[in-house]
Amino acid sequence: MFGFGMPELIVILIIVLVVFGAGRLPEIGGALGKSIRNFKKASEGKEEIEIKPQKKDEPKKDA
Repeated sequence: MFGFGMPELIVILIIVLVVFGAGRLPEIGGALGKSIRNFKKASEGKEEIEIKPQKKDEPKKDA
C-alpha cells in the first residue's frame, strides 16, 4: 500500500482531522469516493457522453 504502515496512516488521519474538522470529513469522504468511482469508469473505457439536441432557434456555440 505505497509503503504506508498503520502509524503513518494514523498520523495522516489526525492531520486531516485537525485541518478540516470533524464536520467536513463525511463530505470529503463522499467526494473522494465519487472521484475513485469516476476514475475506475474512465479507466475501463466505458464513457457516458451526454448529447443534448440543439434547438433550431439557438445560435451554435463556438468552442
